[in-house]
Amino acid sequence: MRILLVEDTEDLADAILRRIRKEGHAIDWESDGIAAEEVLRIQRYDLVILDITLPRLDGYAILSGMRQRNDSTPVLVLTARSEIEDRVSALDLGADDYLVKPFDFRELDARCRALLRRARGVASGVSAYGNLVFDRSARIVTIDGRRVYVPKREYRMLEIFLSNLGRVLSKRELGEQLFGFDDEVGPNAIELYVARLRRRLQGTPVSIRTLRGLGYVADVDA
Repeated sequence: MRILLVEDTEDLADAILRRIRKEGHAIDWESDGIAAEEVLRIQRYDLVILDITLPRLDGYAILSGMRQRNDSTPVLVLTARSEIEDRVSALDLGADDYLVKPFDFRELDARCRALLRRARGVASGVSAYGNLVFDRSARIVTIDGRRVYVPKREYRMLEIFLSNLGRVLSKRELGEQLFGFDDEVGPNAIELYVARLRRRLQGTPVSIRTLRGLGYVADVDA
């Protein structure tokens, strides 16, 4: 999944970036409100983590602009303001959730997972596809009851495919969700990850087909 963090406190931003990357997500960071607004107009994200107090353009204005553009990307608001009016204002403008600083990073992780699941219409963190069980909360994949090691990037690619079963995903779409602006990506990275993932999925009903010139599509065999 690709996430945008908009936070002007460098130490906090660095801690969040390391935490999100450790989870295997691609994440971009903007510390300036206007820069964030410009990025959001051209780049699609799965989640925005948005501070309220920002240089040049505050989080309320960014959030309001997103919703006026019919941008339905889930937004988790971070605020140092504990007053109920500030939280109500954020929710009324279209925020999906909020956290009051200081916060426990475990709660940040849980709220991000919940918003990403909700955006994909997944009620539970655990999904079963025949003998394959995908646990989003614990970040575990099991096949025939045995845990299978899946590296972070392949795990996120599997999550993308399972959230889009039957839908053709181009290499560009996959790349945009897997990699951030600062990631160094080789020209054959997507093909490499797909090939590795296919090997791990052998013996399960989940298959990934290549549609020449179009991209890839994942299906669950009956």
